Amino acid sequence: MIAHGKEVKIFAGNSNKLLAEAICQDLNLPLGNAEVGSFSDGENFVSIFETVRGADVFVVQSTCAPVNDNLMEMLIMIDALKRASAGRITAVVPYFGYARQDRKTKPRDPISAKLVANLITRAGADRVLTMDLHASQIQGFFDIPVDNLMGSPIFVNCFSQKFADKQNSTIVVSPDVGSVARARAFAQKLGMPLAIVDKRRQKANSSEVMNIIGEVKGKSVILFDDMVDTGGSLCGAAKALMEIGGATEVYACASHGVLSGSAVERIEASVIKEAYFLDTIPARPGLSCDKIKYLSVAHMFAEAIDRIYEEISVSKLFT
Repeated sequence: MIAHGKEVKIFAGNSNKLLAEAICQDLNLPLGNAEVGSFSDGENFVSIFETVRGADVFVVQSTCAPVNDNLMEMLIMIDALKRASAGRITAVVPYFGYARQDRKTKPRDPISAKLVANLITRAGADRVLTMDLHASQIQGFFDIPVDNLMGSPIFVNCFSQKFADKQNSTIVVSPDVGSVARARAFAQKLGMPLAIVDKRRQKANSSEVMNIIGEVKGKSVILFDDMVDTGGSLCGAAKALMEIGGATEVYACASHGVLSGSAVERIEASVIKEAYFLDTIPARPGLSCDKIKYLSVAHMFAEAIDRIYEEISVSKLFT
């Protein structure tokens, strides 16, 4: 217990309950007793079965598919906790949906990420804890504190061990120009060089690889991105690295495995040897692929929750 004597309680919606349970296990806390479901007409409902008055409450909910249902679950749960006199409510959103709609790309476009930020704030959240926002400036859409954790340290630990004996023959590759800053920081942490796949997007969820900037011939490649949706760009980049660049093998990693549509089948049929994702989004039920591996973010979120609760700096976790 900290000086002000408040309890810490963790609740979860239905989007990623396994992650919430792992966070609770790491913190040696029980998962809050609540029911989150829907009526026959599709309306969501929430029932909290324990007192939260004055408690420091954390709501774990990724806004992944079904995006709108999971978003509404989180908003309704925050509202229920606020009306039950919770002391402070933190929305723990491992994957923040709508983050790709962070600006107007043509006239009369919405900025949906800002709208979602407003909804979370108006529902009653006092702060937000998330990971690898698609655009870091989304933090500025909120009028409450936002802690944006970085998943790259987890990948650094994984790949520094995996490629310990052939670090000099391994290179990090950014799958597009927009991810260069993220991939460069990752490459620096691994002590590896960086290459870039230059591509031209023809339409939504489709792209054409044009050129490879950097020398990847005869090297093992680590493709690094923040999320993989349909998998088309990732698999296309991997194919180009092998056929045009002359890479010997391609590994891929991304914080958020959205994996919509036929993404799993596309990765299975690709030249990618292994694809690593964080469990910010759970594996899609009924779909399995031997190439896809998941790394847990439970410990990192548990430490962040503990630091927020103890009111000490979270910045250590950003590096």
